[in-house]
Amino acid sequence: MLDPISFEGRVALVTGAGHGLGRAYALELARRGAQVVVNDVRDASSVADQILAEGGNAIASPHSVSSADGGERIVEEAVAAFGQVDVLINNAGIVRDSSLAKLTTENLDAVLDVHLRGSFNVTRPAFRAMKEHGYGRLLFVTSASGLFGNFGQANYAAAKMGLVGLAFTAAIEGARYGIQSNAIAPLAHTAMTDGLFGGAIEDFDPELVVPMALYLVSERCPLTHEIFSAGGGRFARVILGVTRGWIADGRSAPEDIHEHLEEIRDDAELTLPGSLAEEIELARSMLAG
Repeated sequence: MLDPISFEGRVALVTGAGHGLGRAYALELARRGAQVVVNDVRDASSVADQILAEGGNAIASPHSVSSADGGERIVEEAVAAFGQVDVLINNAGIVRDSSLAKLTTENLDAVLDVHLRGSFNVTRPAFRAMKEHGYGRLLFVTSASGLFGNFGQANYAAAKMGLVGLAFTAAIEGARYGIQSNAIAPLAHTAMTDGLFGGAIEDFDPELVVPMALYLVSERCPLTHEIFSAGGGRFARVILGVTRGWIADGRSAPEDIHEHLEEIRDDAELTLPGSLAEEIELARSMLAG
């Protein structure tokens, strides 16, 4: 039997932690010894109070992630209360679903402000604190909607896929400072997903996502720069890769692309570049023969 994964001595900040998945993350982090900053614009105090009642240590932070000032204040409160930030789970989110043709600028901006800009707003000050401390675990909550698309969620999907780029770049920039960064795509029935997907995930309890999320932000996890799916008790890795492709002999035309489309799409020799630089080097090495 492996030793339990502990967060004793660690400070964890969870955004959108007043309900749903964020609440589940915050409660389990506290039960495993973390000092928890519970961030939510509505229900932060109730979750922090529950943690305290269970013998844990937590503070409530009601500031909105949607502004740079709010993000700074959340991290400042964490450092003031506990001295550092070791773990950040960027979980805060909203939905404003609409078909692409009917999507308003207001609903686009609202979703981008919370999901994408919100993660930037909290991650930047948290990253600086982690860098100074020489340790950090970042977890960005993406979605299958962003990774694979979903009807009526263009704004949400765009924001969620943007978080993958942010997570991967944070992994690259944080490597030298002991900061790891990953993304998780949860499948769970929460207030935000209630009534969506035709009821297909109504039996997917948020608690079933918690093991993967907590593992990814633990000291024991060696992984960075990866994406995982978790829901209903199923855990899987999501891969963004590049096929071997087709090498053109000199200049090519659109007709050549059509002729070699099967070879271009063949994923038998899939590679996983770790950065833009690696993808450029891979392309150059293949072109060189």
